[in-house]
Amino acid sequence: MVGGWAATLRWRPHRAALPFALLTLAAGAAASPLPRGFDPGLHIGVASCSGTTCHGRQEATGPVVRQNELLTWQNPASLTGAHSRAWRVLQTPRARGIAARLGIADAAQAAECLGCHADQAPRHDARWRQPDGVGCEVCHGGAQGWLASHAAVGAGHADNVARGMLAVDSPRVRAELCLDCHFGSGKPGQFVAHRLMAAGHPRLAFELDLFTSLQAHHDEDADYAARKGVPGGVKVWAVGQAIAVKRALALYPARAGGAFPEFGFFDCRSCHRSFSDDPGVPLVARRNPGRPIPPGQPVWNDENMILLGVAAKVAAPGLARRFDTQSQAFHASFSGDRAATLRAGAALATTAEQLAATFERSRFDRAQGFAMLDAVLADTARYTDYQGGAQAVMAADTLLSALVAAHHVDRAAARAIRPDLDRAYAATRDANRWQPAQFRDALAGVASRLAALQ
Repeated sequence: MVGGWAATLRWRPHRAALPFALLTLAAGAAASPLPRGFDPGLHIGVASCSGTTCHGRQEATGPVVRQNELLTWQNPASLTGAHSRAWRVLQTPRARGIAARLGIADAAQAAECLGCHADQAPRHDARWRQPDGVGCEVCHGGAQGWLASHAAVGAGHADNVARGMLAVDSPRVRAELCLDCHFGSGKPGQFVAHRLMAAGHPRLAFELDLFTSLQAHHDEDADYAARKGVPGGVKVWAVGQAIAVKRALALYPARAGGAFPEFGFFDCRSCHRSFSDDPGVPLVARRNPGRPIPPGQPVWNDENMILLGVAAKVAAPGLARRFDTQSQAFHASFSGDRAATLRAGAALATTAEQLAATFERSRFDRAQGFAMLDAVLADTARYTDYQGGAQAVMAADTLLSALVAAHHVDRAAARAIRPDLDRAYAATRDANRWQPAQFRDALAGVASRLAALQ
């Protein structure tokens, strides 16, 4: 899957992950009263946003927003249409096969599946349709309170947020929201456990800035920047890594009991690898300098942890030393008792939260952007496993794209780096054919070309 994303990017402009542009015109005006009978748990459906005077036009015509956002969200041939297809995916042969293995009669109606493949608001208006999948309000919040006012002259973004709109212009808010489905939450039907993956569900990975770009439905033009500000790809990436680490550590305690832990938190390939009794077959045993653990111990999936450590070294060196020490202690704790692991995880989660807050305050200038990318490319000893490698190539692509978008790297010069990035993507295209040597060679090529641009 990771390799398939590469072809869609090609020096993408950095955009925020908003399925619909927000029609807020002049920030700072007083908010109008909430509508009578306002219900924050009610979603009124995609139809309420899709009029031809709103977001349902056939071409971009609006002075502030395109007004054709619905077409992007519904695009049947692009990843930008993935949310609109989310419920229909449950009716495909693959989904029916997964459901059959799990003893689920109909995936399209099962709460275990609908938590992420549909809009699971507590209540729905008559205009809501389940086939709309992950509709506007899943990402933007129930619209009853702000639908009528958000396009009014004098409406401001803060007013809309006060009336129930989700502030997904904030990288932290966006990360917390996206992770509910793209990693998991404590809500019903929002966790892809090991049993689901064993039945055939795809493995989940998360990188906020890349996912943002793949779901972009609007332009971050001068008007958008004046009204909301643009955090930039480096900040979005770094905050996303921190919140992803924090989320995994927060979810683990409730799911860590039983005879076996929840293996969905662990690195798939540490257990799922080829075995042979033939002495002529080379032994596959990987040691990683970030994990002081004995052979045979299941490995926590530390793909986001590795990249968060990279970001910390550049933007928060004081916290980076603590984070590195705590990361190693957390890995080592699985050799002891459950209580020790939970204590180590809680300490690491606290530091991840502190890193997220630090990144939110950071400006990430040209020097830091290059330093961050250099660190990703240099730390190849940590990329011993497929999942870490896949996360690293997404990071390299995201950070280079952010430098291009900020005009710190010329687009033509960046295109010259693309063949090496594509080779890195190819090495991570298939988890069953992970090619670490080719991957590291490709990253070395990126690093060599990048050095000439600084």
